[in-house]
Amino acid sequence: MNTRSEQLAAFDRLLTIMDELREQCPWDRKQTMQTLRHLTIEETYELGDAILDNDLEEVKKELGDILLHIVFYAKIGSETQDFDIADVAHGICDKLINRHPHIYGDVKVENEEQVKQNWENIKLKEGKKSVLEGVPNGLPSLVKANRIQDKVAGVGFDWEKPEQVFEKLKEELGELQEEVEANDADKMESEFGDVLFSMVNYARFLKINPENALERTNKKFIKRFQYLEQKAKEAGKTMSDMTLAEMDVFWEEAKQL
Repeated sequence: MNTRSEQLAAFDRLLTIMDELREQCPWDRKQTMQTLRHLTIEETYELGDAILDNDLEEVKKELGDILLHIVFYAKIGSETQDFDIADVAHGICDKLINRHPHIYGDVKVENEEQVKQNWENIKLKEGKKSVLEGVPNGLPSLVKANRIQDKVAGVGFDWEKPEQVFEKLKEELGELQEEVEANDADKMESEFGDVLFSMVNYARFLKINPENALERTNKKFIKRFQYLEQKAKEAGKTMSDMTLAEMDVFWEEAKQL
C-alpha cells in the first residue's frame, strides 16, 4: 500500500489536474454545482452497485469518480470564494472530533448504541431542532424509512426486542388484509405503507440493510428471468408462447445456478 506521503502526493496531483481542467477544458469550465448534481447521484449509485457485487476493483474506480466530484465542487466553491477543499476537509475533521467525545474527550461509552445516542444528542446541541432534520427529503422512500428509524432509535425511541417488532408487523399485515377485503384503495395504500415501514424496522433489528436486501433480490430475479428468456429463445419460442408450467421448469433450473 502507499505511504502517507504518497497518498498526499496523489491527492495534490488530483487538485492540480482539476485546476488545469477548469482552466483549459471547455466542458469542465462550463460545469456548475447544479449541472454536476445528477452526475454525482449517478456515480453514488454506481458505487453502491459495485459494493453489492463485492467488485473491489470497480469500488476503487467509483470512489475515484466520487472523489473527483468532491474536488470539483470544492474548486467551484473556491472560485466564488465561499470555500475550498481545505475548508471541506477541516469541516469534516472538526465534526468528527466534536461528535466522538469518547475518543477526543472524557466521555465513556460501552457499545455502539451509546455512540449513536451520543451522536444524535450532540447534533441537537449543535442547533438542530429535530433528530429527523438530517434525513434528506430526496432519499428513496425505502432508504428514508431506514434512516428515520435509525435516527429516532438513537434518542431512545425504539422497541426493546425483535419479537416485538415482528408482532407489530403481523398486526400491520392484518390491518392491510382488512382494507383489502373492504376494497378501499386509499386505506390499502396507507396500510401497505405501514407494512413496509414495519418490515424496514424489523430488518434493522435483524441487522439487515433493507436496501441491500431488496437489491440482492432484484439482481437475483433479473438473472433468473434472463435465463428463462434465453431458454425460451433456444427452444424457438417467445415468452408469450410458453405456459406457466413450461416457464416454471426453466425457473427452477435458474434457481440452481
